[in-house]
Amino acid sequence: MFSEPEFWVAVAFVILMGVFAYFGIHRTVLTTLDHRSDRIKAELDDARRLKEEAAKLLAEYKSRHASAEREAQDIIASARAEAERIASEAKAKMEDFVVRRTKTAEGKIALAEAQALADVRAAAANAAVAAASTILTKSVKGNIADDLLAKGIAEVREKLN
Repeated sequence: MFSEPEFWVAVAFVILMGVFAYFGIHRTVLTTLDHRSDRIKAELDDARRLKEEAAKLLAEYKSRHASAEREAQDIIASARAEAERIASEAKAKMEDFVVRRTKTAEGKIALAEAQALADVRAAAANAAVAAASTILTKSVKGNIADDLLAKGIAEVREKLN
């Protein structure tokens, strides 16, 4: 037994433990371990608290994001509605403009037709008067011719104009 190395290792271990006990190293080791345990527990509590705060912030940001998304959709919908309203108003104004321009053009055309018809009638009347005066002056002579000519010219003018 005294010649075996395991025995002496055991004796050295017991002596070492006795020296540790005598000098109170076990209390120092236990105190150090307790402090370390407390520090780890505090770090875990801080980590748990930070995790909860992060979860709250994440939920708040998700809520804000959803709210912003809804607001953006509302803005897009109102912009589309406004664009459609403006387009329909522009279309109505354009149609009204075209109708007014068409009526104005039709009025100008009718006025031009009436003027052209009046011009044609006047030209026809002048031509008829000239023809009648030429025929009457060549065929009838004297005072009777002058009276007939004046009456005929007046009648033709009245009828044609």
